[in-house]
Amino acid sequence: MEKSYFDGGLLQLIGWNILGWLITFCTFGICYPWAVCMIYQWEAKHTVINGRRLKFTGTALQLFGNWIKWLLLLIITCGIYSFWVAPRLYDWVVSHTHIENK
Repeated sequence: MEKSYFDGGLLQLIGWNILGWLITFCTFGICYPWAVCMIYQWEAKHTVINGRRLKFTGTALQLFGNWIKWLLLLIITCGIYSFWVAPRLYDWVVSHTHIENK
């Protein structure tokens, strides 16, 4: 079994998260899907599992439809749907994360 590791740096991680937060804040949440994809793409690019690098293939456009649906459900349910948003987002991220071929 080969080695698994993360080769991203702390300052890079902080920088990408700040950039994602700023993008989300400045667009009032509309560009949140783009920020999510940007951060997960960076994380996957720096993650190696059993000697094979991860690749995140999701796009903001793919996530945007779900994001609008989730926002509407949050509004309709007065925030109760928020308990389901995080698992749905995580499921979407995992379904778009793959192990690259050698």
